[in-house]
Amino acid sequence: MTYQPKVKICGVTLADDAAHVAASGADYIGLNFWPKSKRYVAPERGSLLASVARTRGAIQVVGVFVDASVAEVADVSSRVDLDIIQLHGDESPEAVAAIAAATGRPIWKSVAIHGPGSIDHLEAWSVDVLLLDTPSAGKGGSGTTFDWTLAADARRRYGSIKFALAGGLDPANVGAAIDAVQPWAVDVASGVEAGPGVKDAAQVAAFVAAVRGRAR
Repeated sequence: MTYQPKVKICGVTLADDAAHVAASGADYIGLNFWPKSKRYVAPERGSLLASVARTRGAIQVVGVFVDASVAEVADVSSRVDLDIIQLHGDESPEAVAAIAAATGRPIWKSVAIHGPGSIDHLEAWSVDVLLLDTPSAGKGGSGTTFDWTLAADARRRYGSIKFALAGGLDPANVGAAIDAVQPWAVDVASGVEAGPGVKDAAQVAAFVAAVRGRAR
């Protein structure tokens, strides 16, 4: 059986970058709707980026939110026609369930990995994917890795949960990360950028190629 993680390129803000990401063969493109993010896009721009990406490849659009209200997430999800909702703040399991019910979209929930205690009780999250990330004030996109052995432990402890791995990944280290953790998906933002929100097409292509090269 061939194992190959899914690839998500997150924090896209430019139409040309959306086109490059879709054409690269990535599975998911992430658009950040948190106003405090360096990679924030307004819903109108998000709709444009989603449209561009979908014309260039078979890609799904992930909307990233941080502690947004149910009404806000539902509104943006409808206006942008998001495929997936990613919740990257301090949302409670109850808030997550309410957003899932309001949007009818699959939910990804981020978990900041501070230490071994961070992977306790992950079964409390009734979501489609748990995204394990490095803690940061910017809620992702820190460019810093965390201890991958904790992610590997989480995957072994919770065999029925799909895990995505984020935090400091780039074309040079993603292969080692996949070997160490065997995640369901890998997620990158700053590791393929020329600057915040500005992707480097060559780095995007290299990242996707590095992941595809780990198929086995």
